[in-house]
Amino acid sequence: MIILDGKTVSQKILNEVKENVSKQERKPHLVVVLVGNDSASKIYVKNKQKAAWQTGIRSTVIEMPFDTEEQELLDKIEELNLRQDVTGILVQLPLPQHIDKNKVVTAISPKKDVDGFTPENVGRLAIGLEPYFYPATSQGVLMLLDEYNIPIEGKDVVVIGRSNIVGKPMVQMFLKRNATVTICHSYTHDLESKIKTADIVVSAVGKKIVRCKMVKNNSVIVDVGIFRDSDNHLTGDVDFDYVSDSVGFISPVPGGVGPMTIASLMFNSSKIYQ
Repeated sequence: MIILDGKTVSQKILNEVKENVSKQERKPHLVVVLVGNDSASKIYVKNKQKAAWQTGIRSTVIEMPFDTEEQELLDKIEELNLRQDVTGILVQLPLPQHIDKNKVVTAISPKKDVDGFTPENVGRLAIGLEPYFYPATSQGVLMLLDEYNIPIEGKDVVVIGRSNIVGKPMVQMFLKRNATVTICHSYTHDLESKIKTADIVVSAVGKKIVRCKMVKNNSVIVDVGIFRDSDNHLTGDVDFDYVSDSVGFISPVPGGVGPMTIASLMFNSSKIYQ
């Protein structure tokens, strides 16, 4: 069994991004908009800003109060869309309930949408066109698999979870790489039988769902889920201690996909579209 070490691979990618940015005449400028005082969101934003500094990407955080009106946020995004010095925009999720997330995401220019969530980027991915940006987590998963030379073409892949952030784009990106993909979710019958046939399993649901004896021998398990268990320990969707004895490759939580998401985001943020 081989650990898919996201910490090491992400650092390699960040070093490559830093080298590329150093050669750019026009430096990228990522603006992160944070609405409210969610403690987890503040940590995520801090980690993104730290990675940006490490790679030479200029980073600005705009903090807006919890009671910010939806239109005020939309106006701020439009201002950032029009600013020539801003090359990437990221609105940290989740947003306060009185703000429509879909309106906010749709308002971001697709050429500055470093998260890869706007309808144009998602739509381009779905119909086989090159998006301006790929969704960061899904792209990070493929970067991790590629670093370990894990073949994807022709493989049977099971993606557990159908979120717009991970599950759906993950399916499209595996299809783009010529894998045969099954997407599973809370209404899927006999999940275990589907996991047992998979060469690659990507789980992104946020609860313990992949347990012992559910996996195919020598398969590849990528755990995107991350949450705190009853003992307040960080854990993932996969029952690591039991599953790891049977698989060929497995990503840990923490230290697997999390660092890859940040590295992938910096990779996106280093791109500049006029």
